[in-house]
Amino acid sequence: MIDNFVSNFQDGVFHVLHLKAYDHILFLIVLAVPYLFKDWKRVLLLITMFTLGHCVSLALTTYDIITVNVKLVEFLIPITILIVALFNVFTSGKKSHGKTIGLLFFATLFLGLIHGLGFVGTFERLISSSESKLLALLEIGLGIEVGQLIVAFIVVFLSFLCQTIFRFSKRDWVMVISAIVVGFVLPMIITSEMLS
Repeated sequence: MIDNFVSNFQDGVFHVLHLKAYDHILFLIVLAVPYLFKDWKRVLLLITMFTLGHCVSLALTTYDIITVNVKLVEFLIPITILIVALFNVFTSGKKSHGKTIGLLFFATLFLGLIHGLGFVGTFERLISSSESKLLALLEIGLGIEVGQLIVAFIVVFLSFLCQTIFRFSKRDWVMVISAIVVGFVLPMIITSEMLS
Protein backbone atom coordinates (compact mmCIF):
# COMPACT_ATOMS: atom_id res chain seq x y z
CA MET A 1 0.00 0.00 0.00
CA ILE A 2 2.71 2.48 1.04
CA ASP A 3 4.93 1.28 -1.80
CA ASN A 4 2.14 1.96 -4.30
CA PHE A 5 1.57 5.42 -2.85
CA VAL A 6 5.27 6.32 -3.01
CA SER A 7 5.58 4.97 -6.55
CA ASN A 8 2.48 6.81 -7.81
CA PHE A 9 3.46 10.00 -5.99
CA GLN A 10 6.94 9.88 -7.54
CA ASP A 11 5.43 9.28 -10.98
CA GLY A 12 3.33 12.43 -10.54
CA VAL A 13 6.31 14.53 -9.48
CA PHE A 14 8.45 13.07 -12.28
CA HIS A 15 5.73 13.90 -14.84
CA VAL A 16 6.11 17.58 -13.97
CA LEU A 17 9.88 17.72 -13.52
CA HIS A 18 10.82 15.49 -16.46
CA LEU A 19 13.01 17.67 -18.70
CA LYS A 20 12.12 15.79 -21.90
CA ALA A 21 8.51 16.88 -21.41
CA TYR A 22 9.47 20.47 -20.71
CA ASP A 23 6.16 21.84 -22.01
CA HIS A 24 4.76 21.39 -18.50
CA ILE A 25 7.60 23.42 -17.01
CA LEU A 26 7.18 26.15 -19.65
CA PHE A 27 3.49 26.45 -18.78
CA LEU A 28 4.26 26.72 -15.07
CA ILE A 29 6.91 29.37 -15.76
CA VAL A 30 4.46 31.66 -17.57
CA LEU A 31 1.75 30.91 -15.02
CA ALA A 32 3.94 31.84 -12.01
CA VAL A 33 6.26 34.54 -13.39
CA PRO A 34 3.94 37.52 -12.69
CA TYR A 35 3.88 36.74 -8.95
CA LEU A 36 6.08 37.22 -5.88
CA PHE A 37 6.07 35.53 -2.47
CA LYS A 38 3.38 37.89 -1.18
CA ASP A 39 1.05 36.39 -3.81
CA TRP A 40 1.57 32.82 -2.55
CA LYS A 41 -2.15 32.16 -2.00
CA ARG A 42 -2.96 33.15 -5.57
CA VAL A 43 -0.10 31.01 -6.94
CA LEU A 44 -1.21 28.04 -4.82
CA LEU A 45 -4.78 28.38 -6.05
CA LEU A 46 -3.68 28.64 -9.70
CA ILE A 47 -1.45 25.57 -9.36
CA THR A 48 -4.26 23.63 -7.66
CA MET A 49 -6.72 24.60 -10.42
CA PHE A 50 -4.21 23.36 -12.99
CA THR A 51 -3.78 20.06 -11.08
CA LEU A 52 -7.54 19.70 -10.78
CA GLY A 53 -7.90 20.13 -14.54
CA HIS A 54 -5.21 17.49 -15.05
CA CYS A 55 -6.96 15.02 -12.76
CA VAL A 56 -10.43 15.60 -14.20
CA SER A 57 -9.26 14.92 -17.77
CA LEU A 58 -7.37 11.80 -16.60
CA ALA A 59 -10.50 10.56 -14.80
CA LEU A 60 -12.70 11.24 -17.85
CA THR A 61 -10.42 9.23 -20.11
CA THR A 62 -9.69 6.45 -17.59
CA TYR A 63 -13.40 5.76 -17.19
CA ASP A 64 -13.98 6.02 -20.98
CA ILE A 65 -16.20 9.11 -20.75
CA ILE A 66 -14.15 10.87 -23.41
CA THR A 67 -11.56 9.78 -25.97
CA VAL A 68 -8.39 11.63 -26.90
CA ASN A 69 -7.24 12.87 -30.28
CA VAL A 70 -3.49 12.74 -29.54
CA LYS A 71 -2.41 14.91 -32.48
CA LEU A 72 -4.91 17.63 -31.56
CA VAL A 73 -3.77 17.61 -27.92
CA GLU A 74 -0.10 17.78 -28.97
CA PHE A 75 -0.99 20.88 -30.99
CA LEU A 76 -3.16 22.47 -28.26
CA ILE A 77 -0.63 22.13 -25.41
CA PRO A 78 1.93 24.57 -26.88
CA ILE A 79 -0.96 26.83 -27.94
CA THR A 80 -2.07 27.05 -24.28
CA ILE A 81 1.46 28.00 -23.25
CA LEU A 82 1.58 30.64 -25.99
CA ILE A 83 -1.77 32.10 -24.86
CA VAL A 84 -0.61 32.52 -21.23
CA ALA A 85 2.77 33.92 -22.31
CA LEU A 86 1.09 36.49 -24.58
CA PHE A 87 -1.40 37.31 -21.82
CA ASN A 88 1.58 38.09 -19.59
CA VAL A 89 3.21 40.24 -22.25
CA PHE A 90 0.07 42.31 -22.88
CA THR A 91 -0.96 42.67 -19.21
CA SER A 92 2.47 43.07 -17.63
CA GLY A 93 2.65 46.19 -15.51
CA LYS A 94 -1.09 46.88 -15.81
CA LYS A 95 -3.47 47.00 -12.88
CA SER A 96 -6.06 44.94 -14.78
CA HIS A 97 -4.00 41.77 -14.17
CA GLY A 98 -5.38 41.50 -10.63
CA LYS A 99 -8.96 42.15 -11.74
CA THR A 100 -8.96 39.30 -14.23
CA ILE A 101 -7.97 36.72 -11.62
CA GLY A 102 -11.38 34.93 -11.71
CA LEU A 103 -11.05 34.54 -15.46
CA LEU A 104 -7.45 33.38 -14.97
CA PHE A 105 -8.53 30.65 -12.51
CA PHE A 106 -11.12 29.26 -14.92
CA ALA A 107 -8.71 29.53 -17.85
CA THR A 108 -6.07 27.67 -15.80
CA LEU A 109 -8.58 24.92 -14.99
CA PHE A 110 -9.42 24.59 -18.69
CA LEU A 111 -5.74 24.57 -19.67
CA GLY A 112 -5.14 21.89 -17.03
CA LEU A 113 -7.81 19.77 -18.75
CA ILE A 114 -5.90 20.04 -22.03
CA HIS A 115 -2.50 19.31 -20.46
CA GLY A 116 -3.98 16.33 -18.61
CA LEU A 117 -5.09 14.85 -21.93
CA GLY A 118 -1.45 14.92 -23.03
CA PHE A 119 -0.57 12.63 -20.08
CA VAL A 120 -3.29 10.03 -20.72
CA GLY A 121 -1.13 7.41 -22.49
CA THR A 122 1.57 7.48 -19.84
CA PHE A 123 -1.00 7.58 -17.04
CA GLU A 124 -2.81 4.49 -18.34
CA ARG A 125 0.48 2.56 -18.43
CA LEU A 126 1.29 3.69 -14.88
CA ILE A 127 -2.03 2.54 -13.41
CA SER A 128 -2.47 -0.64 -15.47
CA SER A 129 -1.50 -2.84 -12.51
CA SER A 130 -3.28 -0.75 -9.85
CA GLU A 131 -6.15 -2.29 -7.94
CA SER A 132 -7.90 1.07 -7.60
CA LYS A 133 -7.66 3.47 -10.53
CA LEU A 134 -9.22 6.27 -8.50
CA LEU A 135 -6.71 5.88 -5.66
CA ALA A 136 -3.83 5.78 -8.16
CA LEU A 137 -5.22 8.94 -9.81
CA LEU A 138 -5.33 10.76 -6.46
CA GLU A 139 -1.79 9.66 -5.57
CA ILE A 140 -0.39 10.71 -8.95
CA GLY A 141 -2.41 13.93 -8.74
CA LEU A 142 -0.81 14.72 -5.37
CA GLY A 143 2.61 14.14 -6.94
CA ILE A 144 1.69 16.45 -9.84
CA GLU A 145 0.62 19.13 -7.36
CA VAL A 146 3.88 18.89 -5.41
CA GLY A 147 5.98 18.89 -8.60
CA GLN A 148 4.15 21.96 -9.87
CA LEU A 149 4.61 23.74 -6.56
CA ILE A 150 8.35 23.06 -6.74
CA VAL A 151 8.56 24.65 -10.20
CA ALA A 152 6.36 27.58 -9.14
CA PHE A 153 8.51 28.16 -6.03
CA ILE A 154 11.68 28.25 -8.16
CA VAL A 155 10.07 30.71 -10.59
CA VAL A 156 8.81 32.96 -7.79
CA PHE A 157 12.19 32.78 -6.03
CA LEU A 158 14.03 33.77 -9.23
CA SER A 159 11.51 36.58 -9.74
CA PHE A 160 12.21 37.79 -6.21
CA LEU A 161 15.99 37.69 -6.77
CA CYS A 162 15.89 39.46 -10.11
CA GLN A 163 13.45 42.14 -8.97
CA THR A 164 15.02 42.88 -5.59
CA ILE A 165 18.74 42.18 -5.97
CA PHE A 166 19.26 42.82 -9.69
CA ARG A 167 16.59 45.56 -9.79
CA PHE A 168 14.67 44.35 -12.85
CA SER A 169 11.31 46.06 -13.04
CA LYS A 170 8.42 43.61 -12.67
CA ARG A 171 7.13 44.58 -16.10
CA ASP A 172 10.46 43.94 -17.82
CA TRP A 173 11.04 40.67 -15.96
CA VAL A 174 7.61 39.26 -16.86
CA MET A 175 7.89 40.39 -20.47
CA VAL A 176 11.40 39.00 -20.98
CA ILE A 177 10.67 35.60 -19.42
CA SER A 178 7.35 35.31 -21.27
CA ALA A 179 9.04 36.25 -24.55
CA ILE A 180 11.72 33.59 -23.97
CA VAL A 181 8.98 31.00 -23.41
CA VAL A 182 7.29 32.13 -26.64
CA GLY A 183 10.63 31.48 -28.37
CA PHE A 184 10.58 27.89 -27.07
CA VAL A 185 6.91 27.31 -27.86
CA LEU A 186 6.72 28.52 -31.46
CA PRO A 187 8.92 25.67 -32.79
CA MET A 188 6.78 23.20 -30.80
CA ILE A 189 3.64 24.54 -32.49
CA ILE A 190 5.24 24.41 -35.94
CA THR A 191 6.52 20.85 -35.36
CA SER A 192 3.17 19.58 -34.06
CA GLU A 193 1.38 21.21 -37.01
CA MET A 194 3.78 19.57 -39.48
CA LEU A 195 3.24 16.15 -37.89
CA SER A 196 -0.56 16.36 -38.12
